[in-house]
Amino acid sequence: MTAVAVAGVGIHPFGRHGELTATAMGAAALRDAMAEASVGRGGFQAAFCATAYGGVAAGHRVLGALGLTGVPIVDVEAGCASGGAALALAAGAIRAGQYDTVLVVGIEKMPKGVIRSSFFPQWMEEGGLAATPAYFALRAQRLLREQDVTVDDLAAVVVKNRAHGVHNPDAMFTSAVTAEQVLGSRVVSPPLHLWMLCSPNEGAAAVVLRRADLAGPGAVRLDAAALRSHLPGSVLDESTPLSGVEDQRITPPTQLAATDAYEAAGLGPGDVDVVECQDTDAARELISWVELGLCPPGGQSAVLASGGASIGGTLPINPSGGLLSKGEPLGASALGQVVELVRQLRGQAGARQVDGARVGLAHTIGRGANASVALLTT
Repeated sequence: MTAVAVAGVGIHPFGRHGELTATAMGAAALRDAMAEASVGRGGFQAAFCATAYGGVAAGHRVLGALGLTGVPIVDVEAGCASGGAALALAAGAIRAGQYDTVLVVGIEKMPKGVIRSSFFPQWMEEGGLAATPAYFALRAQRLLREQDVTVDDLAAVVVKNRAHGVHNPDAMFTSAVTAEQVLGSRVVSPPLHLWMLCSPNEGAAAVVLRRADLAGPGAVRLDAAALRSHLPGSVLDESTPLSGVEDQRITPPTQLAATDAYEAAGLGPGDVDVVECQDTDAARELISWVELGLCPPGGQSAVLASGGASIGGTLPINPSGGLLSKGEPLGASALGQVVELVRQLRGQAGARQVDGARVGLAHTIGRGANASVALLTT
């Protein structure tokens, strides 16, 4: 099977950018990625654009702004995992021998306020059971009850990620915070305080994928890009929180995707040096650690207390600052993680560099129905 590599990356900072359009941000990120990969007009055969709010023909608008249309352009939507889904489709096409070089770009200009989604029926949104802070709080309450995690641990996740974000010029929030400040922010839905929730925002990220033998110096191998959807029947999964069936034995989609990715790459959790994982809220990150096989259930408190998930620890998680620092423009979120990991594996992450990083894992879970896991290696 053909090996795939990331030949170039680009990112437009995440934040709020006034009248700047998602198309312009996507064009900027894609231009940088193509320049880094030394790929120009005629040097690629297809493009995938990840977006949830971008509207019809979002990818055509981005490539059109650069005068690069004419190739197949496919828009991909999978909630927060949109970028992971686009990455998986692009990598699969190269591995199948269909293309040599593919562009992948994620764009978003999120409306302010609570994320809305047509995926959830109106009654579920009104009852706080959609992708809202009230739903995240239900999930967090279950985590605290079942895995010996405390509200102080949730605050510690925020402190860790915001400390990492200080060194990320592409993040929305670049100031450190204390646990006291986190716990002093207003309660949105118990046990979640305002600063424990990421901020929907705007931004773009792009990667150029190539056959590994064509990628050139500085390329990072994409050894796996897996996408899985949720299994039906969960009481409190990410998409059907009140279906009425006990879900203790139902494998979550993140675990399904991680298993697929580890198998495809011939790696395991113990091989990973650096992780970028979903932290839509602080509890979601701690749930992800277990689902990705990075620690046992109930082991999160000890990892946090030891500093193991911080830069300089045994397994740094979210050295970019995560979504709690960067904010989340849905379509760009997963690709932003890939940009971070490529820079980490190249040794180009500056003050947030993870020493000796050779294997990186990126994880997103979108709308609850889709989870993506990618493994990158040098």
